Amino acid sequence: MNAKKRKLLLILPRGDRSYFGKVSSTGKAGFIRLGLPTIASLTPDDWDVEIHDCRVSPANFDAKVDIVGITGFTNEMPYAYMVADGFRAKGTTVVMGGVHVSALPDEALEHADAVVIGEAEGVWETLIKDYEKGELKDRYKAKELPDMGGWPIPRRDLLDRKMYVSGFNSMQATRGCPFDCDYCAVTAFFGKQFRTRPIDEVLAEIAKFDTKHFFFLDDNITGQPAYAKELFKRLKPMKRTWGSQTSIVMAKDQEMLDLYAGCGGKYAFIGFESLSEETLKAVNKSWNSPDSYPVAIKKIHDAGINIIASFVFGLDGDDPSVFENTFEFVMKNNIAAAQYHILTPLPGTVLYDQFKKDGRITDTDWAKYHTGEVVFKPKGMTPDELLEGFHWIYHNTYSIKNIAKRCLRNTTGLPFRIAANVSYRKKAKRMPPVGPQYRGMTSADYFEAKAKGLVK
Repeated sequence: MNAKKRKLLLILPRGDRSYFGKVSSTGKAGFIRLGLPTIASLTPDDWDVEIHDCRVSPANFDAKVDIVGITGFTNEMPYAYMVADGFRAKGTTVVMGGVHVSALPDEALEHADAVVIGEAEGVWETLIKDYEKGELKDRYKAKELPDMGGWPIPRRDLLDRKMYVSGFNSMQATRGCPFDCDYCAVTAFFGKQFRTRPIDEVLAEIAKFDTKHFFFLDDNITGQPAYAKELFKRLKPMKRTWGSQTSIVMAKDQEMLDLYAGCGGKYAFIGFESLSEETLKAVNKSWNSPDSYPVAIKKIHDAGINIIASFVFGLDGDDPSVFENTFEFVMKNNIAAAQYHILTPLPGTVLYDQFKKDGRITDTDWAKYHTGEVVFKPKGMTPDELLEGFHWIYHNTYSIKNIAKRCLRNTTGLPFRIAANVSYRKKAKRMPPVGPQYRGMTSADYFEAKAKGLVK
């Protein structure tokens, strides 16, 4: 008779205050996260593995499991810690990991029996063996960044496909970023070394996808140009469509643009962040040159690639004029869609360490660290001006009139442009209107007041 299998329950917490990552009113989410499915694939076959998404339903603390594994973004950690505490109260072993846990392992160990610091691929097998021997340690950290050859295929079969709007087939070909922005947690977690996965393995995973469209979750798919060009050349015969994060630097290489678009790259997430060169220099992003943005955008558009642009507000060079200037830039350059963020000093970043040293962090409630609230002292405007400007630009960018203007001026990939704008408009509608009576209100404040009949 076979011995009873041990059970691992992997949990994705939720962030109740964030505009992003929520499950929609139809019960669906966007892109899957690969962390937990990857952990599942690293777990020995003699373990039963389940993945539970707390965005859909609360955790069952009475579940009979041996280990609970939890990872989450910074804004999800209060919920994650609550879940961890609930399971530990029942005597279940809890292991936590991820970017936030790696930055603040001592904090996480107040709620967990063990933490994984950094990438789990190099230590998960050891952790499981230690648990089986009754010798679980409190910290696990790989001595070096794991090589991406022989990469485990995420266990997508453990996910409920019906709950994802799109992006079920997402993957990674590279890790890390050749740049090192002060506010970004990528290099703090994945290291400054840009690593690539063997192209044969990347293509083999793509070949198993049962949809034509997929998404590269890489932080910068073109970060190593020679690798990216070879990947794109070999991807072209597969006749897929895809998108990824990349850098505006891509626009300087016409061959790269042609290959990106030629193998099905229909859109690109690009971090513009600011229209001020001095501001970009101050956060160690001097390779972005705002003066060259319009030419670069035109080159990318001419290649047939749509842009989803990212901007950050509240940098030390920003004043209240930054919102209108950025809005006009987005409209003038016919950018398909824009993501806006309030500067957020995430633990593990240079920015967090500097702001903490300077006494500029005003709130350490991690639930508010979702780039939609102000948790620090801005230099060029008040916190209320920063929050109100953030709401104003979202409402204006995603008004029906302005969506129509941008979509009709550049009809490249029109269905994608419309779908992206509809999605972001839904996020904008969750934000408070702009006006004196709403000043200082976050989305959470607004909807609480609305439920009580205190605002319209």
